[in-house]
This record gives sequence, structure tokens and C-alpha cells, in this order.
Amino acid sequence: MKFQRTIGINYSGAETPDSGLKGLRVFMTNAGGPADEVSPPPGGSKYWARRELSHWLRACLAEPIPTVAAIDHAFSFPESYFKRHGVKRDWDIFLDDFYAYWPTDREHYYVDSLRQGRSSTGADRSGLKTWFRVTDKACKAKSAFDFDVPRQVATATHAGLSFLRDLRQDLPDIHVWPFDGWTIPDGASCLVEARAHHFKGLYDRNDLSVPQHNAFTIASWLRDADRNEQLASAFWPDLSDKQRLTAMYEGWIMGVSAAAAVPKPAQKPKVSTPRRRQPVSHTTSGYCNLNGQIVIRAAGQAGLDSPLQIYQMACSNCGLNYGAREADVAERMCPSCGGGKPGLVI
Repeated sequence: MKFQRTIGINYSGAETPDSGLKGLRVFMTNAGGPADEVSPPPGGSKYWARRELSHWLRACLAEPIPTVAAIDHAFSFPESYFKRHGVKRDWDIFLDDFYAYWPTDREHYYVDSLRQGRSSTGADRSGLKTWFRVTDKACKAKSAFDFDVPRQVATATHAGLSFLRDLRQDLPDIHVWPFDGWTIPDGASCLVEARAHHFKGLYDRNDLSVPQHNAFTIASWLRDADRNEQLASAFWPDLSDKQRLTAMYEGWIMGVSAAAAVPKPAQKPKVSTPRRRQPVSHTTSGYCNLNGQIVIRAAGQAGLDSPLQIYQMACSNCGLNYGAREADVAERMCPSCGGGKPGLVI
């Protein structure tokens, strides 16, 4: 097993960051054992508060115990949000920009008070309920902007993103998947987005409440998937090159396949004579070589007197962008995580 500990969290965005919430539940497994509920520290509320849970999770992930922790709210927003508000497609920049309008970790702050009313700041960084991430479309998840509906994820997402930003700043070495890359380094701990209903029916509910069962299911599935190597496959879902690049700032839900995100034809296609497929040039935008290096665009010639073309490349694992000569594209390795030679300046 890659991880010695798994954590499943059923999140809640209700009330304030310091309110004890019945829906905020945590289950954890150790060394492949059963998933047990983790209660908040004694002396406070009977239920976890978001700030209290954030401190506990930060302490767990800081320990030298390989841990995978999953939270069931969205870790980022759709492409439409980045485009509408002019936010750079970088997760850390997104978190800082979001926090400037949605400081939901502050004392006495409610998501609804930031969303509505004269003094609301969130209205300047909001979105439409018709906006979905690629991963949301793939599993028919609700939009991160669809408030006030049953089983919505919008309130929990807007409440939780500020605490993700806090954790990111306090523990910069923790691998947040897939923003820090699709492959988790050996011995490292990581944080992922998950939804219990993707694993519906695998684990009996018994006398658990729905929030308890959700957290129990996530922690149990992570443990079992790690045992049978299913988790390793889930960390590298079957995505197109474009979907993989988009997910580097939109995020991805653990265990979701991208197949459902591909639109189906409205009608049966006409029968035509099959044409021989032409091989894709290694300089075509979107081309991915065997080392996981993707061509973004042609970036110009190497020099005024040189006919050699330079291409912008991106590593599908760590997201690094760099320049490479045309002759090197097909066999290029990442300069940061793949041991490749330094990239050219673009």
C-alpha cells in the first residue's frame, strides 16, 4: 500500500467557521484497518467546526505518515469563471483571488452574507449555475454556483476554499492532486477531491447518518483502492491532453472517468467510406510524447539567422511550461520532474 492512513471528510458550509456542524464528519483508517469516526477535541462542541477541522487536518498531514485525505467539495471553479473574471489559469493565483472576495475563514462570516446583501463582496467573483467543470460534466455533479438546492455543493465549496488556501500556505510541500501533478511521490501525503456517491452501494450504512456514511465511504474506498492498486489508476484517469491541461486548474474528482464528458452525437452519423487516418505530427498543438510532454504552440524561431523552430511545451505531470527545439519534441523529458535538460526561454 502506498498510504498508511486514509481520511474521508463530509464537508459543510453552514453557519460560521467556528460553529459546530452536525454535517461535518471525519472518518479515518490506519495501517489498512477499519474506518473509524474521528471526534473533535474534548472541551468544545459535540461536532466539528471548520476552523477546528482545518487545524486537525493540517497537523495530520504534517506528520511523517503517508496519508491521503479526501474532501467532498470542489477544489476549484470552471473555465468559464477564469475567463469571465480574467483570473490566470493557475490554482494558487485562483485561491488568492477568490479569498479577496470570499474570506470565509474569518470569524462570524457566513457564505450567505458574502453572497447576498448590500455589503456582499462575493457578488464580484461569482458564477452561473450553468457553469460546470469538465469533471462535473463527466459525473453529472452539481455546479459550484448552484446554491439553495438539495444536496448542493456550492455552499461547502465557497466555505472550504479559504481553508484550502490556509493549508496550502502552511504546508506548501503537501501534494494537492491534480494541481501539483497527477503522480504522487513515494512517501508523500496528498489531498484530493472526492464524492461518496461515486462509490454508492459498496459499503453498508447500518446505523450511520448520511454525513457519517459519506465520510466512512470515502475513507474506506481510499483504503481498499490502495490495496488493490485501483487507486494508482484513479490518480491517472483516462483524459485527453486538453482535458488533462484544463484539470490542472479546474481540478478533478477522484475516481471519475472522462468518458461521460464527451458529448454524444445527436443522431446516427451517416455511413461514409472510411478514410485512412493520417498520423499526428509531433509539432501539432496537443501532441503528447511518450514522456508526458505536451506541445502547446509554436513559439517562434531560435534566432534571426536560425531556421530552427521553438515550441512551447508543458509537462502533464508537474505543469511546467518551457521551450524546446523541434528536433527534441518527440523525446523531450521534463526539466523539472523528468530529469530532462533545461528548457529554452520562451
